[in-house]
Amino acid sequence: MVKKEYDFGIIGAGGTGLAAAMYAARLGLNTICFGTSHGSEMAIGGVITTTNVVENYPGFIRLTGQELADNIRKHAESYDLVTIREERVESVTKDKTGFRIQTAEDSYNAKTILIATGTKWRKLTVPGAFELENKGVAYCALCDAPLYRNKTVAVVGGADTAAKDALVLAEHAKKVYIIYRGDEIRAEPINRMRIKQNKKIEVITKTNVIKVNGSDCVESVTLDKLYKGTKELKLEGVFVAIGHDILSELAVPLGVKLNEKKEIIINHKTSETNVPGVYAAGDVADKPFKQAITGVAEGCTAAYSAYEFITRNRITSD
Repeated sequence: MVKKEYDFGIIGAGGTGLAAAMYAARLGLNTICFGTSHGSEMAIGGVITTTNVVENYPGFIRLTGQELADNIRKHAESYDLVTIREERVESVTKDKTGFRIQTAEDSYNAKTILIATGTKWRKLTVPGAFELENKGVAYCALCDAPLYRNKTVAVVGGADTAAKDALVLAEHAKKVYIIYRGDEIRAEPINRMRIKQNKKIEVITKTNVIKVNGSDCVESVTLDKLYKGTKELKLEGVFVAIGHDILSELAVPLGVKLNEKKEIIINHKTSETNVPGVYAAGDVADKPFKQAITGVAEGCTAAYSAYEFITRNRITSD
């Protein structure tokens, strides 16, 4: 029988949530962490699992995002006080003893809550993009790159994620375009260098995709400016990397304050929100620099803050 009374309830089982669960267990908190199935929003392991190469996480010179997520999960699961549930959280409400977490399958009580729900891919909203999703329009280069061996593809976007996606695709495709509306791509210096050195990759700047064309699959995109004398670029795949939307909806009914980006506003020293007993960490929180390592740090800080909150208020375990 699944235990339903917990000290610390974590919504989101990415690296941030899993690290928080590990640290909470070390502090003696009975902890439950919720994630969903692979490939969905708030999936166990988080968005880092779609990253091909991670080279900026201390202790590991180079590994895949999936390997990093698996390592953090195994660490969390090594503690008997941690329960990980593959259930989608539908709501979190305040009650007399703390908070009630409602999933599609069941309900659980927790004395404190961490919201570590992260983000989801921002969709390309031009004609044809929705109709051709999974028919050449994709959002995960790591997942789908092998399907485009010896084909011509494009990445829409200009941040570091777009650069990494282009590099992954170049391992399979014969030609990769990066189409970006800005003056130059905004990747990390090492990835900008890799892009310049890769003869398969070509960057098109100051240009937008305004339509995705094709009947049963992607055949081309329409650009808002001429490129080599035409606005139509022949392609067999379009990978979208234009940022993420914040998954902070569960925080709103609790009265948690959000900023204009819908990020949860936290005390960056404690990971506390404006609601006592509610914490937030990772990509859902209001910080300009979002990396796996910073999310993990915030999650561990939240676990310690929850421990202090429970101790200070003498909330006993059931």
